[in-house]
Amino acid sequence: MEKTLSRKRWYRLIPIVFITYSLAYLDRANYGFAAAGGMAADLDITAAMSSLLGSLFFLGYFFFQIPGALYADKKSAKKLIFWSLILWGFLAAATGMVSNVNLLIVIRFSLGVVESAVMPSMLVFLSKWFTKAERSRANTFLILGNPATILWMSILSGYLIDSVGWRWMFILEGLPAILWAFLWWRLVVDRPKDAKWLSNTEKADLQAQLDKEQEGIKPVKNYAVAFRSRIVIMLCLQYALWCIGVYGFVMWLPSILNAAPNANIVSTGWLASVPYVLAIIGMLTASYFSDKTLNRKLFIWPFLLVGALAFYGSYLLGNSNFWLSFVLLVIAGGAMYAPYGPFFAVITEVLPRNVSAGAIALINSMGALGSFVGAYIVGYLNGTTGGFGASYIFMAGSLFASAILTIVALRKKKSVS
Repeated sequence: MEKTLSRKRWYRLIPIVFITYSLAYLDRANYGFAAAGGMAADLDITAAMSSLLGSLFFLGYFFFQIPGALYADKKSAKKLIFWSLILWGFLAAATGMVSNVNLLIVIRFSLGVVESAVMPSMLVFLSKWFTKAERSRANTFLILGNPATILWMSILSGYLIDSVGWRWMFILEGLPAILWAFLWWRLVVDRPKDAKWLSNTEKADLQAQLDKEQEGIKPVKNYAVAFRSRIVIMLCLQYALWCIGVYGFVMWLPSILNAAPNANIVSTGWLASVPYVLAIIGMLTASYFSDKTLNRKLFIWPFLLVGALAFYGSYLLGNSNFWLSFVLLVIAGGAMYAPYGPFFAVITEVLPRNVSAGAIALINSMGALGSFVGAYIVGYLNGTTGGFGASYIFMAGSLFASAILTIVALRKKKSVS
């Protein structure tokens, strides 16, 4: 019965959440290609303003994580994500219609606000459908929408900008989210008890297993206690530092590659997709063995350390060998993505159900601030120094600190004190 139940949940839910998060990621990350493909010149955007615009999304992304996660937990992730899809699709398409920087500032910030509830809501949603032994893989298939989308988006955006320009790239890549919203509404239910495609026995067995997993977790009275706990504070800092590296990389990789000799926006698109092939392989591998061993820490910090060393290697190479530096960037990108599934599985395993949704949102909020810092400072360093060495050191240091914090934070992961 368990195998039948598992198979139904995987093929009924995972493709839907994967596509939904893929569309969210498409509409936040294509700015990097527009910036490298003519937007900055057309709108007279300075290097400093381009850094701000690239990072402003994450400032908006910070604000509604916790309210969104609580709404998804107590009321409906289905309804929240439906309206988010429609709104972010309109805002993404509207980016292609802007005529001045001030309007672009408003749209980028608003896009972050609208998308802010999606990630924590999805993680809360999956925690109601998948058990501890499955959760790292379920989370991974959700977050896999990130590197998988950047992989094909990098190639598609390069061709779209080359053929129809950056404005139509935004419009054509924004509309699918609006259309998908109505499929999401039709295909998803919030909880197993509402699923017509599960038998009563399957619903009861799944709920019994989820309830049993809560028995070994130390009770936490409320969100105030959870948010002050040692592990939540440390994971907040760890994830913020991690996201500095990830989004400094994601937002500015196209510009880094486009500065190579004889580069053009199409070749940049193909090269920028390569790290995400490794990322997909790493994420699937790490989540599989993390679920098999239930050892989350072992599949988080070593990858972050490898990412730090790869960025440092790129710094040491400087401009002396583009292709070797590119290989190191590929390794850094793949390593940074690999631990996502195990990391978000940890949160629901160290905190009880009554506070885990808020903790996920708080940690993801701190990640948003780290993303803002990473996207802004990497762009600023690239613009002011005229090279990429300083930003490589910055991202390497952030990832190294994140790896150390992972070891310390999860040393006694059964306790929330």
